[in-house]
Amino acid sequence: MNGVHDMGGMEGFGPVTPEKNEPVFHATWEGRVLAMQRAMGYVGLWNIDMGRASLEKLPPAIYLGVTYYEKWFLGLEDRLLKHELVAADEIAAGHSLRPGKALARKLTADRVDNTLTRGSYFRETTTPALFAPGDRVRARNVNPSGHTRLPRYARGHVGTVEAIRGCHVFPDAVVAGRGEDPHWLYTVVFDGREIWGPEADPTLTVSIEAFEPYLEKP
Repeated sequence: MNGVHDMGGMEGFGPVTPEKNEPVFHATWEGRVLAMQRAMGYVGLWNIDMGRASLEKLPPAIYLGVTYYEKWFLGLEDRLLKHELVAADEIAAGHSLRPGKALARKLTADRVDNTLTRGSYFRETTTPALFAPGDRVRARNVNPSGHTRLPRYARGHVGTVEAIRGCHVFPDAVVAGRGEDPHWLYTVVFDGREIWGPEADPTLTVSIEAFEPYLEKP
C-alpha cells in the first residue's frame, strides 16, 4: 500500500543521526514488547508479513509520532484484537476480564531458542523462473491497496536482474488471505540516476529484492 511507512527516497524528515553507544533497549518496556512479539508469533496465527502489514495500517500521524517499539506494540495490539485473543475492554482495563481462547501452541521456556531463528519461506516449484541474471526488467508501476514489498521509488524504473533467490511465499497474497501463492524472487539492481534522476551520484546503485509479479519486460 502507498502508506507513510514507504519512506525510501522521501525528503524533509531531517538527517539520520546514529546514536553513539546506543543500548539494545532504551527502556525496560521495549524488551517486554520484543518478548511479547516472540511469544505471540510462536502461536502461529500470523507471519512476518502480516506483522508488517499491521504496522503499515497505523494512521500517518501515529506512525510518524511514535517510537520503533511503540509501533511494534500497536501492531501487536491490532493483531490480537483481529484474532480475538483480547478484547478492547480488556486493553482499556489493562488486564484480562474473561478466560482466554485456547491456543494450539504456547511458548514455554524450553522452546525459546526456536523463536530466535526465522523460519524459511522458501517453497519448491516446478514453474521455471521467467527472468535470468543479466535480464533487463521494469518494476511495474502499480499502486496496490494492500501490503506489498515493492518500494514506491522503484516502480516504473528499469534495472537488471543480478540473482535469482529461489521461490518464496508471496507477501502480497498471504496478507490478503489468498494463501502462500509462492513466486520467484530476484535481486534487481538499478542505476542511481534511473531512480533519482541525472543529477544523482553516477557511482550509486540501488538493489531491491523483487518478486516476479512485480516485474515485467521493458
